[in-house]
Amino acid sequence: MIQQNQSMPSGQLTQRINGETITHDANELFANKKVALFAVPGAFTPTCSASHLPGFVALADKIKAKGVDAIICLSVNDAFVMEAWGQAHNAEEIMMLGDGDGAYTKTLGLDKETGSFGGIRSQRYSMIIDNGVITQLNLEQPKEFKISDAQTLLEQL
Repeated sequence: MIQQNQSMPSGQLTQRINGETITHDANELFANKKVALFAVPGAFTPTCSASHLPGFVALADKIKAKGVDAIICLSVNDAFVMEAWGQAHNAEEIMMLGDGDGAYTKTLGLDKETGSFGGIRSQRYSMIIDNGVITQLNLEQPKEFKISDAQTLLEQL
């Protein structure tokens, strides 16, 4: 499992913008930037939709005011689902990135098997990435939502 003070691994993530699917190279995505990234088990799921994403939407301006270049929401969903979920929550300030097959999440070692719920999903976490290096990692215990929220991340910046 990836740890604080380690570099983000190589990989690809997808995003839908203006009707096009864009593939982002992780090395380019995190290079020479400060990034606030949070990951959820699934788009449109209860805690993710009621609390996790809305918290980052509400605090996006304050987070960016602390020198963050990008706020990224990552989920093991396809780019189409992530786009629809972002639109449903007015998440214009957040890059809604899909890890459709979970490959990047597995590379991070932050995957979990949920069986019939959805198969491979991401654990719930948030992190601060500075020039490709994780400077803060807030990994939740299973079925908890206490430390990966937007307010906690804002206070860590």
